[in-house]
Amino acid sequence: MTVNFETEKVIVKVDGRVATVEMNRPEALNALDKEMLTGLVQALKEINDSDDIDIVVLTGNGKAFSSGGDIKSMLSMKDESDFFPIMECINELIVTLYSMPKLTISAVRGAAAGLGFSLALATDHIIADADSKLAMNFIGIGLIPDGGSHFFLEKRMGEMKAKQLIWEGKVLTAGEALNLGLIQEIAETGLEEAVNSRIQGWLQLPVQAMIKTKKILAEKNRPQLLKMLELEKYGQFKMRQTEDHREGIKAFVEKRKPNFTGK
Repeated sequence: MTVNFETEKVIVKVDGRVATVEMNRPEALNALDKEMLTGLVQALKEINDSDDIDIVVLTGNGKAFSSGGDIKSMLSMKDESDFFPIMECINELIVTLYSMPKLTISAVRGAAAGLGFSLALATDHIIADADSKLAMNFIGIGLIPDGGSHFFLEKRMGEMKAKQLIWEGKVLTAGEALNLGLIQEIAETGLEEAVNSRIQGWLQLPVQAMIKTKKILAEKNRPQLLKMLELEKYGQFKMRQTEDHREGIKAFVEKRKPNFTGK
């Protein structure tokens, strides 16, 4: 099956057994709006059905991997009828990426923040440029992580460290993220070279055996991931109704420090 997928905001390039999926909103630091989210789901599902592709690289065009959920989209969502379809799309994207029968790499340049970081965590291997910044910074606008991050962070760090990371919301350097076990590799000599080196190394291995291990673990973990995504969806809906979230968004737009009251 030939993969032939491209939208304005998602570009897929296929080279032999490798597909590169590029988020293409460089002017917005690849912030994830509805069109990009649905485009990513469609692209990954098409790749999922191709027997010719073994490795998928997820990356962002321009200076950032992804700065997270699109703030303008958040502001335009008025009620449940706007909110829940977006969350369902996010959840479908994460489950598809996490469980697809391919080896997946996130190639991170610049910022991978909020939902953008969640997306990277759903892949098998994260390679970050030495100058990249990674942040689980939902707390800054009075929200909780979504995109399965409670699941992924607990798996990688354990419950206590995951809570601390979420509550602090600090921006991590690539070195800090590596030390915490959140990424697997730092591209010291250039991101493209590091990604190509990883791909070539994998292509020389029995990839189907690697994919089978991934599928076994993903199938075992699937019920927990689905439960976590559901809890995040309803938890996020509650957080969006808080005064602290409204203040966080207002402060973000006004480029000032928020004044949270715990309400």
